[in-house]
Amino acid sequence: MTASPKHQMSEKERYANFLYNKEDGTYLGRSKEGWAKICLFYLVFYGMLAALVAICMWVFFQTLDPRIPKWQMDSSIIGTNPGLGFRPMPTADNAESTLIWFEGSNKTNFNKWVNNLSAFLDKYYTPGKTEKGTASIRKCSYNQPPKRGQVCDFDVRLWGECSPDKFFNYHRNAPCIFLKLNRIYGWVPEYYNDIHDLPENMPDDLKKHIASVKPEERNTIWISCEGENPADIEYLGPISYHPQVQGFPGYYYPYENSEGYLSPLVAVQFLRPVSGIVINIECKAWAKNIKHSRADRTGSVHFELLID
Repeated sequence: MTASPKHQMSEKERYANFLYNKEDGTYLGRSKEGWAKICLFYLVFYGMLAALVAICMWVFFQTLDPRIPKWQMDSSIIGTNPGLGFRPMPTADNAESTLIWFEGSNKTNFNKWVNNLSAFLDKYYTPGKTEKGTASIRKCSYNQPPKRGQVCDFDVRLWGECSPDKFFNYHRNAPCIFLKLNRIYGWVPEYYNDIHDLPENMPDDLKKHIASVKPEERNTIWISCEGENPADIEYLGPISYHPQVQGFPGYYYPYENSEGYLSPLVAVQFLRPVSGIVINIECKAWAKNIKHSRADRTGSVHFELLID
């Protein structure tokens, strides 16, 4: 029995015949009409699928506001207890490092900390770095808080000695550390504004400071920094706070994600820390609805200072 021509084809000829069969007029086993039908089917199928996804996404985004989070306060992951952060952040490979280590006599060494701080504070010193949109930026005070839709400006002159043109005093071994309170949308602080109702564990020097400020200035989230242990307290030495009202003014709250908003900062200057020793420092934010927890890193922040 004689083999059919197809059976006599080589492997290469069979492959070429599969790609295009002259006798049947097919491509890859299908005619032109067959390919046209299958392409039309998948075009309609995936087009409808894409339209369905687009409609679902459109409906989903109608439920969201670009500035107002859907889940707030206790319903959110962040919760209602703000944390405290510090700058400059260490640039070590270890992301968990909290050690600020520099040589005041070595400009190349301390400049990395100065540049770190300058980059973070750039938007405070340079107008227009922050998107202002339609927000109304104004000077605020305790007697003139912002109205709805307005945003308070920040006066960098209140940081006094802690300025970039003075290298934040790193060259004098009297470094400035900046503190900020983490943003929680809609959070309203409950102030310690009654000098007869201050917590027992609040540092005595902060209690004296609160008693010394004007009554209207007591609507403030207070800040205190001290050495964690008795030895750290001794090595740390005197501390200066900028601005003079030792904390975050209450007129910056609540945070509502407004365009142009800049978080208030407190500059803490350690005037005469002992050199050559690692000093453990803890700073706390004080308000009735701020709880302190080292484990959860809420309400306070820890870092170490080492000056060579």
